[in-house]
Amino acid sequence: MKTLLFGTAGVPRCSPGTSTISGLETLKKIKLDCLEVEFVQRVSLGEETARKVRKKAEELGLPLSVHAPYYINLNSHDPEKLIASRKRLIDAAKAAFLLGATEVVFHPGFYQGDSPDRTFGKIKDELAMILEEISSQGIFLSLRPETTGKHNQFGSLEETLRLVREVPRLKPCLDFAHLHARRGYHGKEDFLKDLERVGEVLGGGSLKDLHVHVSGINYSKSGEVNHLNFSDSDFPFDKLLEAFFSLEVSGRVICESPNLERDARLLKKRWREIVKINPQD
Repeated sequence: MKTLLFGTAGVPRCSPGTSTISGLETLKKIKLDCLEVEFVQRVSLGEETARKVRKKAEELGLPLSVHAPYYINLNSHDPEKLIASRKRLIDAAKAAFLLGATEVVFHPGFYQGDSPDRTFGKIKDELAMILEEISSQGIFLSLRPETTGKHNQFGSLEETLRLVREVPRLKPCLDFAHLHARRGYHGKEDFLKDLERVGEVLGGGSLKDLHVHVSGINYSKSGEVNHLNFSDSDFPFDKLLEAFFSLEVSGRVICESPNLERDARLLKKRWREIVKINPQD
């Protein structure tokens, strides 16, 4: 059985500094395994800084992924916003390449009154163009559309899997907190059903290369409201980990709870208990 790596979405709260290098050093110290570099509003990363971060991550043995800016809508009806969305995703891919990251997570877009099929077609066409552009620059990595938490967003599990199946070089980012906000998970069987669906649509190998987001979450009938710590949420994270164990999945689990590393360490501790490894090792 392969393993899961546990990390944070951004620099840990307990880090003495706010830089990515400080975050990496802190992650190593607290025995977490990976980092997702967050570009929340825009991509701002110089080549010299990227080289230093890459070197530090390699020295510490901590794999990196990147989250593209949140202001991406590949179904925008506004030409200027669409161009800006393309640029943000391309810039994120360039930054990931410089950092030595192999994954770029992004939110694809919103329906904006369009039908799900029309929205799917538009986003699919946009991603094909974006992948062609980054390939022309010698950048080869995985773009990962994320399952989203609001009902007015493109990004249900089925939409995400269909997009990944039909567009080469895409892989899914499974945000189980978002999926919980959409429809609710109650036990291990609910998680198993969705994970088995991933394997059915994308092949069994996809379960050996997962990229997962997890946190507590607050939600309404419209879907996601905001992220919460596990202690403040009804998200059954332990049942998700049990499902991972049952299907022998591998990959990265990125925690997005407000307390970041506390819940990330809780996930890792519980995982090690499940696989019967002494948590003190």
